[in-house]
Amino acid sequence: MALVPYDENVLPALSKIHSSSAEFHFASHRLRLAQDWNRLGVAAVVWDAAVVLCMYLELGHVDLKGKTVIELGAGTGLVGIVAALLGANVTITDRKPALDFLSSNVNENVPPELQGAVQVSELTWGEGLEHYPSGSYDLILGADIVYLEETFPALLKTLDHLSSENTGILLSCRIRYERDERFLDMLRTRFSVQEVHYDKQRDIHIYRAARIRNKSEL
Repeated sequence: MALVPYDENVLPALSKIHSSSAEFHFASHRLRLAQDWNRLGVAAVVWDAAVVLCMYLELGHVDLKGKTVIELGAGTGLVGIVAALLGANVTITDRKPALDFLSSNVNENVPPELQGAVQVSELTWGEGLEHYPSGSYDLILGADIVYLEETFPALLKTLDHLSSENTGILLSCRIRYERDERFLDMLRTRFSVQEVHYDKQRDIHIYRAARIRNKSEL
């Protein structure tokens, strides 16, 4: 998740986000993710969108073995870690202030034999994209990264740079406001977008996007 303010009126159980850790069982591994709301805010909390996306990946809806994957706004790193446990080569990214925290979670939860399949890297959306090979990823993942309207153009620019016609994009999010729908409308100007999963209990949508083939550059 991006290091930005979050509307506390929509937060679920406050006790969950203020806990120092969160535990999960994915891909036959017990995971314990550190959380640090007081220091890093939304970037250091496991949100429902990340959990639902991990469940979706674990069910095998996407073939991850040997795939080149990048996670945007990773926060605690849960989604990228699970993708690596499921066989992907993963670059897990977030802004610089979150990297030490993110790296610690990766080191604590990725087995030694898989550490080489995971890279933690700084990425501020829309900036320094030349450090990431254009269109070279099989899959782009994002959990709860669609909620601050001022970041939408930079996020779209980043998705555009990282993807090719062969890249899949999975975005897991709660649609809270009209601005979230506006991002989906922006996304549809360059990508085909379809909802592939909805978790009714958590009110989380997963959208799959793919670059529109033969679409002229805007």
